[in-house]
Amino acid sequence: MTEPTFRKDTRAPSHLPPPGACDAQVHVFGPAAQYPLRRGASYKVPEDATIEAAEQLHRTLGFSRGVIVHATSYGTDTRILYDALRGRPNYRGITIVDDTVSDGELLKLHEAGVRGARFNFWKALNIAPSPESFRRNIERIQKLGWFAKIHVHGEELLDLGELIEPLTIRVVIDHMAHIEFKDGIAHPVCKRMVELLKRPNWWVMISNADRHSAHDAIWPDAVPVAQKLIETAPDQIVWGTDWPHVWYEKPKMPNDAELLELFYRYAPSAAMQKRILVDNAARLFDFPNP
Repeated sequence: MTEPTFRKDTRAPSHLPPPGACDAQVHVFGPAAQYPLRRGASYKVPEDATIEAAEQLHRTLGFSRGVIVHATSYGTDTRILYDALRGRPNYRGITIVDDTVSDGELLKLHEAGVRGARFNFWKALNIAPSPESFRRNIERIQKLGWFAKIHVHGEELLDLGELIEPLTIRVVIDHMAHIEFKDGIAHPVCKRMVELLKRPNWWVMISNADRHSAHDAIWPDAVPVAQKLIETAPDQIVWGTDWPHVWYEKPKMPNDAELLELFYRYAPSAAMQKRILVDNAARLFDFPNP
């Protein structure tokens, strides 16, 4: 098996995003000797996908802000997240929280630039919290003003049922819940996301369409789903590249410029592009207005 890597030929998009635009999700990695992987990690990591490489990606695409989502490969060992955020006020972080993370550590993470916690209910990642732990840690992060990120795969969102129903904290559903797009807006999980978006505390990140489309390029089947979510709650939508696309199972990894151009098809107007990439992101991730 070849070592995992990422595309290093990122090109400029058809047009640049608006000033102050934010890429709402990248992961960063580094040498295993410096940042060891947790026992039970689900995939190998590209050790050259560093924060410096992410910054180069953002310069090429035209993003001045980004959000580093702590990879499940590291569990609650956040050394790489601290190192990536240090000296970068234009970046925010999202971490993994469980009962082993102290209140003091949460405060340190907040001071470093973390503004959310990701709860990985996708069973394949082998790091799902118990319902009891989830409830306890939702209460803890809510006191800091953080949001919760819910990472599920398809119908797993429906399985959460009563666990997520009473949430009043801001909640972001990752990657359009990783649904397959062949059923379009009739997909039961799409319908559930629409229901949740009608509540002011629920958000969706409209990303990762390339992975779940029936197509290997252009990904036209994702467009109606993303547009339905935007139409339902345009102020509760963010977008991200999900660079460096770990655990990518299709034959050809996309150029990240192609993913940004897909977003432009979701939101063709300049006003909506600014609303999602700049205004929504600034509110959710606690950036100053550009």
